Amino acid sequence: MDEHIEDDERDALAALSSSVPRRKTHSYSQQLRAGTGQKRQHQVRNHSLDEDRIPKNIERYYNHDDSDDDFHPHASVAPKSGSFSAGAGEYLSHRLDHNLCPDGPEEPPHPLPEFIGSGGGTGIFKVPVRAGVHPGRPPCLELRPHPLRETQVGKFLRTIACTETQLWAGQEAGVRVWNMTEAYEPGWGVGGRIRRGDEDAAPFFESVNISPTMCLIVDSANRLVWSGHKDGKIRSWKMDQTLEENPFKEGLSWQAHRGPVFCLTLSSYGDLWSGSEGGVIKIWPWESMEKSLSLTQEERHMAALLVERSFIDLRSQVTVNGVCNISSSDVKCLVSDKVRAKVWCAGAVSFSLWYFPTSNITLLLLMCSCIGCSDEELLKVFNIEGQIENRVDVQSGTDQPVEDEMKVKFVSTSKKEKPQGFLQRSRNAIMGAADAVRRVAKGAGAFAEDNKRTEALTLTADGMIWSGCTNGFIVQWDGNGNRLQDFQHHPYGVQCFCAFGERVYVGYLSGMVQVLDLEGNLIAGWVAHSSPVIKMAIGADYIFSLATHGGIRGWNIASPGPLDTILRSELAAKETICTRRDNFKILVGTWNVGQGRASPEGLKSWLGSQATDVGIVVVGLQEVEMGAGFLAMSAAKETVGLEGSSIGQWWLDTIGKSLDEGTTFERMGSRQLAGLLIAIWVRKNLRTHAGDIDAAAVPCGFGRAIGNKVCVGLRLRVYDRIMCFVNCHLAAHLEAVNRRNADFDHIYRTMVFSRSSNLLNTAAGMVKYLFLSLSLAFLTYLFCLVSSSGLPLVLTVAAGVTTAVQMIRGSNVGGLNAEEAKPELSDADMVVFLGDFNYRLHSISYDEARDFVSQRCFDWLREKDQLRAEMKAGRVFQGMREALIRFPPTYKFERHQAGLAGYDSGEKKRIPAWCDRILYRDNRAAAVSECSLECPVVASILQYEACMEVTDSDHKPVRCKFNVEIAHVDRSVRRQEFGEIVRSEKIRTVLEEFLRVPETIVSSNSISLQNQETAILKITNKCRKDQVVFQIICEGLSTVKEEGHGSEHRPRGSYGFPRWLEVTPAAGMIKPDQFEEVSVRHEEHQTQEDSADGIPRTGGLKTPEIRKCF
Repeated sequence: MDEHIEDDERDALAALSSSVPRRKTHSYSQQLRAGTGQKRQHQVRNHSLDEDRIPKNIERYYNHDDSDDDFHPHASVAPKSGSFSAGAGEYLSHRLDHNLCPDGPEEPPHPLPEFIGSGGGTGIFKVPVRAGVHPGRPPCLELRPHPLRETQVGKFLRTIACTETQLWAGQEAGVRVWNMTEAYEPGWGVGGRIRRGDEDAAPFFESVNISPTMCLIVDSANRLVWSGHKDGKIRSWKMDQTLEENPFKEGLSWQAHRGPVFCLTLSSYGDLWSGSEGGVIKIWPWESMEKSLSLTQEERHMAALLVERSFIDLRSQVTVNGVCNISSSDVKCLVSDKVRAKVWCAGAVSFSLWYFPTSNITLLLLMCSCIGCSDEELLKVFNIEGQIENRVDVQSGTDQPVEDEMKVKFVSTSKKEKPQGFLQRSRNAIMGAADAVRRVAKGAGAFAEDNKRTEALTLTADGMIWSGCTNGFIVQWDGNGNRLQDFQHHPYGVQCFCAFGERVYVGYLSGMVQVLDLEGNLIAGWVAHSSPVIKMAIGADYIFSLATHGGIRGWNIASPGPLDTILRSELAAKETICTRRDNFKILVGTWNVGQGRASPEGLKSWLGSQATDVGIVVVGLQEVEMGAGFLAMSAAKETVGLEGSSIGQWWLDTIGKSLDEGTTFERMGSRQLAGLLIAIWVRKNLRTHAGDIDAAAVPCGFGRAIGNKVCVGLRLRVYDRIMCFVNCHLAAHLEAVNRRNADFDHIYRTMVFSRSSNLLNTAAGMVKYLFLSLSLAFLTYLFCLVSSSGLPLVLTVAAGVTTAVQMIRGSNVGGLNAEEAKPELSDADMVVFLGDFNYRLHSISYDEARDFVSQRCFDWLREKDQLRAEMKAGRVFQGMREALIRFPPTYKFERHQAGLAGYDSGEKKRIPAWCDRILYRDNRAAAVSECSLECPVVASILQYEACMEVTDSDHKPVRCKFNVEIAHVDRSVRRQEFGEIVRSEKIRTVLEEFLRVPETIVSSNSISLQNQETAILKITNKCRKDQVVFQIICEGLSTVKEEGHGSEHRPRGSYGFPRWLEVTPAAGMIKPDQFEEVSVRHEEHQTQEDSADGIPRTGGLKTPEIRKCF
């Protein structure tokens, strides 16, 4: 008979018995005690446990032909067939006895043998690639490593701006600044005080606590940084101030708007432009700001009043007879076109283009920004006095999509349809109510074409304007507002731009950064962050990117290129110095509670007694609450973003008490959908390294909708590694194997994690949401009572609700083509599936299964396990691991009946089965187990057992204890090593070659002009292969005294020109062997601000500055 047993299990079986057991009615645990000399007394058994009921042909169940099955002990290399680690037979016998005896000896420390499913090396089931230096992106400066979200409450970063020596960041409580001279230093927190979340960040300084910062802009001429805030104020910050005073204080500030200041820009003449909600645009003339900046600290109040009263409200200026055709949507972007002395203003779906040749500001045109508009439509041309030169009345573009959608919906219902029965009509009515709830919850903008909205705007070196949309399209405009082209290189929404020379950097909602040339061609792209890139800035030879989680990375301006190869090899050589390893244990428990409640003793036996040495506890429950009314209520609550139930909360509180929550453990998060609940607790000494908790839910029941079969998951970041825990309740019944396989595939491909949207804190409209939810649930429940179809119909009703919820949550991720995106579970370092998978025992009868259980013949009984067979064939849980099962089947039992006699003895006599399982995957490939940066998470199973003494449900609770070793990078040390490499002679040589200035000739370095005179400045690029980027700035104004001597230079904002000077073009690009003629004109217009005591000022025009070249 041994020839029929798998080779890789022969040793284990030999350790248990020298021959195959035949008609034995005692357990192995009893057999091991036979040597004590006590005579065993046989008891009378009922049902299949009676000796005469044991089948005579039991050997046929031992006839196996699947010798290629794999049970592997935890080893660095996959063992050969039949090979176990030393003492495996003795260990397995010991474990078998211990699992069945509550009072057995303590578990040995070595890991359990594991079964590995097939198909894990290909496609979405392939282990994610990890390396000490990421192979898919350029090496970067981790100025601020990804902080845990929980540490950033009240301190989230919103925007960044960069000078040549500093990086400024706007946060929810003010601003912070990094000096680039200290960018490579180890982290020391705020003023030397280590702060949670910033332990590894480069040294920085913070301002005093003020209103959240919405935008930043740099004024290099006056060494100022201007910030716009949520409270409507604009504040100035000195770049050169002494930062020893921590927190530092603001300079000039004033109340600019009633609402938040969303964006700022400095015009060609140094004026500050600000945009706010409702389409409000204001101009703050430089003359008033200059005068206010010159006042002392004691005169600060007077300075603020001086600026506040000097603004020009463009919206009020262009309103005629109470009518203003400028969009009333919030101003998202302001960009100054200094080449043509224009300012672009972008709302969500429209632009306005402003021209200011001197002090006369003119609105040139308004145009729709959505992709799909054939031409830009000229709406108005008028000056600042509101005199209309050309007016074309148009209909509001934002209302049309609403009308179109409503028209489609009402017209479609008018078509002739077949008569419907009562059940179908009632179902349609309830589905309509569910859809109404969804639309109310989503808000008034649910019908708008959100995927065409403008999110970003930038000016490129060749004078073109680029706009980015939420559907990933990028539109190129010329300086006059004419659409030139649109293109798309990524399906996710554009969040920000950064233009530098011949390159344009694009940040996306997916966390990707792409590099494009000025024609829109893709040069390179890489995943820069694990969350959306919301802002980019250039300075100190880096392109800095800010992600929503608060991490800041600096990408070298020469990347991608040969420099990356040098940096990557140098960093790889220092991998050992930067690597840190940590070890902890995870306890995972799953239990189908069957709508019951556990006793304190049961919870202590299941979890509390095993949690003394673990760092993380994960608990998954199934069938917490069921029933038609509950399912309908759950559907309605999910629709408006609510989740959970009172019974679910009872379980969380009760389990928390058993784990000593609050003193020893802290609950990180939970997620409940219908009857499924999952929660995570983290030990407090591990809490500083664990966070970023996200939740997910996937309906798998009737019609892939909410019902009694669903899936919930939690994602956790530990030591900068991602762990996902997924609680599943798959399709029931013996024959539904294919459905269970399909459920797993659906879950794995579609599970999307996000922060739970809890609307309980939203006071406005909450009563209406709850009323609609309760109404929907009540109608559904009443309809269930009168419906002859019963529960399946209720599930259908709930299906529509949940589908809508899933659509809303999926849209938050930002992917327009989710099928092409890699599943989020595929990119996790460790994935644990737990729950009631409902896989049964096949080709075996109830009596035969019970006889095997009574004899503890789990090795043979396991051959009838559907899950094992499907995993071996690579049809489900591909590449996942499970410890060798050495406990009795956990389903189905009579409640409150102890022992193995408690198996279902009712009319149905359900065959015992291992329905409740725990499987996992880590970073190991087939032949790798050593923990390193290439394989950062290595787990092993120390304990895998069922709590047979717990009788509160028809299922037995199962627990699994993992030992997890994690390798991660010390970001602070890595940054220091990166700084040494970057400052080396080899790297500096490569950068100097990249930044080499081509030979360029300027026709004159001195220009003298009288009123209304024009001079031509000729700039020639003598290089034959590189283009030149030039910009002309005005370093400042000086007053000419009677004796002919000039006063000290006083620059305007952002090196702006005086209003009597016109330079065209003031910036641009010159191709190889080409030249550019720049017109410099002295205007006749002169204001009081351009003279001092009647003595005219003269302009100190600087020779064109060659900023960068390629």
